[in-house]
Amino acid sequence: MIALTIGLAVLVGVTLGLLGGGGSILTVPLLAYVAGMDAKQAIATSLLVVGVTSAVGAASHARAGRVQWRTGLVFGAAGMAGAYAGGLLARFIPGTVLLIGFAVIMIATAIAMLRGRKNTNPRDRTDRPPAFKIVLEGLVVGLVTGLIGAGGGFLIVPALALLAGLPMPVAVGTSLMVITMNSFAGFTGYLASVQIDWGLAAAVTGAALVGGLIGTRLTAMVNPDALRKMFGWFVLVMSSVILGQEIHATVGIAAAVLTVLAAGITFACTRYAHCPLRRLVGRQGVVAAAI
Repeated sequence: MIALTIGLAVLVGVTLGLLGGGGSILTVPLLAYVAGMDAKQAIATSLLVVGVTSAVGAASHARAGRVQWRTGLVFGAAGMAGAYAGGLLARFIPGTVLLIGFAVIMIATAIAMLRGRKNTNPRDRTDRPPAFKIVLEGLVVGLVTGLIGAGGGFLIVPALALLAGLPMPVAVGTSLMVITMNSFAGFTGYLASVQIDWGLAAAVTGAALVGGLIGTRLTAMVNPDALRKMFGWFVLVMSSVILGQEIHATVGIAAAVLTVLAAGITFACTRYAHCPLRRLVGRQGVVAAAI
């Protein structure tokens, strides 16, 4: 199981480097269900693995000019405060409750990513969002990061792409910088109450680093819209896995079936002119109606 854990950690790194998030969405289930850690130990270790991997990925994106430093630093600084508080608060909440909350937030975020950003004027995309808005978003994302062990990419990327208006490749690179800051802050909060298996954590981190370098190189080769949709579908699939593990297998299977149906409907309505659902929900909104 340790060998399988390390092997799958490479996929974690690829996902994180390619999508600017999703590393924790894979790492927490990987450590909890494959490596056999309890929920809080898995969450704390995930923060360490994702933090280190994100730091290396962010450096690669920065060299390619895909990091917006001002937005990232303000967002990250606010997020660190929220993540530290979340890590301290998590000791009072059962692990199962944390993971179910994790899955619910994943579903809401996936729908937002699949629907996409509303059309705006070209100038709106280049305007910098107000500092107070960045700080507020950072605090909320950071709190969630500390509570559920998510580096925050599945929240940060939508916030940067849909609300702050950053192009998807830049949102990915900036997200990795913010994830690094949030993850280490949340991990510090957990250290007061959780024991870390440092040997396994180091092995998983090393494997994830290899995958992260691969994922970062792939980012420039993928269409931004395709990348956003890929991220949304990925999050939906992983949410069904967690719901199945933490509530009941039937719930997870039902969520997975709905995801497959939504994907099929969306695929059909983006390629065939006579799709009957297009007028009802729009090309990008099919998934929301199906779910």
